[in-house]
Amino acid sequence: MPRRLPSPPPTLPGFTPVRVLGSGGFADVFLFEQNMPRRQVAVKVMLPEVVDEQVRRMFQVEADLMAGLSAHPSILTIYEAGVSSDGRPYLVMELCSSSLGRRYRQEPLPVAQVLRIGVKIAGALHTAHQQGVLHRDVKPSNILVTAYGAPVLSDFGIAQSTRGRSAAVDAVGLSVPWSAPEVVTEETRGTIASEVWGLSATLYSLLAGRSPFEVPGVTSPSSSELSARIVKAKPSPIGRSDVPASLERALLRGLSKRPGDRPGSALELLQELQTVETEFGLAQTGVEITRAEWAVEPERARSVAPPAAPADAPRRRRNGSRASSGAPDTGPAGPGAAVGTSTAGRSRAPGAGGSLASPRPRTSTSPRTGRRRTLIIALVATLAVVGGAVAAATTLLPGTTELPSVGEISAEVADGRILFSWSDAGLADGDSFQVETSTGENSVQRSTEFAVFPTGSTPVCITVSVVHAGRTGDASAEKCASLP
Repeated sequence: MPRRLPSPPPTLPGFTPVRVLGSGGFADVFLFEQNMPRRQVAVKVMLPEVVDEQVRRMFQVEADLMAGLSAHPSILTIYEAGVSSDGRPYLVMELCSSSLGRRYRQEPLPVAQVLRIGVKIAGALHTAHQQGVLHRDVKPSNILVTAYGAPVLSDFGIAQSTRGRSAAVDAVGLSVPWSAPEVVTEETRGTIASEVWGLSATLYSLLAGRSPFEVPGVTSPSSSELSARIVKAKPSPIGRSDVPASLERALLRGLSKRPGDRPGSALELLQELQTVETEFGLAQTGVEITRAEWAVEPERARSVAPPAAPADAPRRRRNGSRASSGAPDTGPAGPGAAVGTSTAGRSRAPGAGGSLASPRPRTSTSPRTGRRRTLIIALVATLAVVGGAVAAATTLLPGTTELPSVGEISAEVADGRILFSWSDAGLADGDSFQVETSTGENSVQRSTEFAVFPTGSTPVCITVSVVHAGRTGDASAEKCASLP
């Protein structure tokens, strides 16, 4: 079947068309030059023949979701949205140099790069989940690369809001190779657990050069064959000797058939990837997620929660664009939570159900503190009833508990590496350590070790704090070390 010709570029005041960047089944992407401020941008335009009321609603959803999240450094940036003079909806987006959609087929990516991509995109997904948004189409071609080499998540065209209203339309397409079994069998339109699956499948693909359920050396299977393999959920080994066993185990866990056997959230997968970075001798990639107190209230996000877990799913403990030059893959092509360094322990989504829930609060040994907390909660509950928001009473206010602090940090210097370590300060489920360094290689992690690879003899200093429910405790005493 011959490829269709691109539609003509729309007439947009203040923008000059340059050339076509790509064409897809529902939209074309053009390179435009914006006149003021002067810069090159990508403009995604719906095709005239597909524009109907449903597509307009889907476009509006996408524009709203992306406007709410695009301040995140690893999520597509949207500059403007509107409807052209000929009636076609369009999005003006930051221009990216490429996507990962074809690159991994040409050559598998280095392990260190895949780990970095995984941490960045997991942070973007967790931020979206905190805002009550499911992406529902995580795959390599929806990860774009900026001019500075940074990965960003794009195309929220079939995203779903888990707030008081849904995305109003069903999915217009299904990316089978990266869809979870419960999505393939249409048991659900998407949950946080299926997003974890999609990211795990994507990272697997970047390492293996193929999707998890393709057989190496065998002609690409049909969608029905691939779907049948996905439902069985028995992916073949990645097949690379340089991939750490711990990384392959983490990704295979993310590809578990039962949602409850997967990491409980994108944040939990992110922390596993950071642990692998440490084991691999790499500096941990920094975390970019919203501060918990800025995120949507979990009870609000729960109002349209995805389907509950199957009865046999095990109970889990709480654990601590930018447009590309490639063609869009599916339908209409996304949101800006403020960026912080907190692990946002307050938001967690059980793997099976996908709803966002508050963590179990700490208890204090101080009777006085307990009485004060009780009075505060009672007051909040009273105000919530008056305002029609009783759910707010279940969230503890900041400052009502004390966080443990990290004691002495030790440093071991060998083979060009400084390995800092410390004792567990008594983390509760969902807590993390926040590591801040003098070189800017910061991290939020559960590991009690942090490796640095200095390029010279300048001392490197670190401090470590405990993060709980979006709050950061007192920093430890600074520890410095340098290479000989």
